[in-house]
Amino acid sequence: MVLDLFAGSGAIGIECLSRGAKRAYMCDKSHEAIKFINDNVSKTRLQENAIIVNQDYAGFLHSLKDKDIKFDIIYLDPPYELDIAKNAIKLILDYKLLNENGIIIIETDQKEREMKNFEKMKVEIYDIRKYGRANLIFLVERG
Repeated sequence: MVLDLFAGSGAIGIECLSRGAKRAYMCDKSHEAIKFINDNVSKTRLQENAIIVNQDYAGFLHSLKDKDIKFDIIYLDPPYELDIAKNAIKLILDYKLLNENGIIIIETDQKEREMKNFEKMKVEIYDIRKYGRANLIFLVERG
């Protein structure tokens, strides 16, 4: 089970589906992004296992709170200039949306800012990868 939050084109969710994910939720608040996601999912013929949601991230995460939906991978790619990954992670942890051994991946160009945000959270970093301007920070929940 995969959640591609701030999904943009849906590329991450689609990639996970193409590699055997049972289901991928792709959420973005932009109507234009949702149009691209729908087009891309249609082109790849992966509609059956794709859930596409046009909603703000906080509202969407809150909507999952009382449902029995847990994710193995949650990929966060918020706009780099906004400092909202920390709030998304807080909601994910508060609402218990990760499966045991689930991971959160954050894409950012503000590695130091994000790492400082994690200091007071119940997460630990188990990997960091750099690809050009982007850093991928892999987190697991601490027990």
